[in-house]
Amino acid sequence: MNLRNILVPLGAVALIGFGFYAYGWAGVAAVAGGMLMWGLLHFTRLMSVMQKAAKRPIGYVGSAVMLNARLTKGVNLMHVVAMTQALGERVSAENVQPEVYRWTDGTRSYVTCEFQQGKLVVWTLVRPQDNPAADGEGAPPAAP
Repeated sequence: MNLRNILVPLGAVALIGFGFYAYGWAGVAAVAGGMLMWGLLHFTRLMSVMQKAAKRPIGYVGSAVMLNARLTKGVNLMHVVAMTQALGERVSAENVQPEVYRWTDGTRSYVTCEFQQGKLVVWTLVRPQDNPAADGEGAPPAAP
């Protein structure tokens, strides 16, 4: 069980109670207004991240190597979506922990991220092997 699901509502009730104890109904209004502002700020950030992500293909990132360098353990999925500005391609089954998402760049390098309870636990960078025939080295010479 996540203790945060219990402590956050209890903390909100305690703050409202303290506001009433200290300043009466004006204190309740001030605390409730502050909590409403905090909620609206988070909602606005979520909407701006989702609007940016809606403009890019699912699972695409500009540079998988740079994403790999910027990731840190414990960040939430919304933070990773904000960094990539794209929703990740779901690799794991729906509603199964851990959730696994993948972001791929133009060079077919990709970062696979594993989230446990919405927090980043493990990520891996995979870079494709160089194919010498693809870039012209080792390929037979073209006919004149």
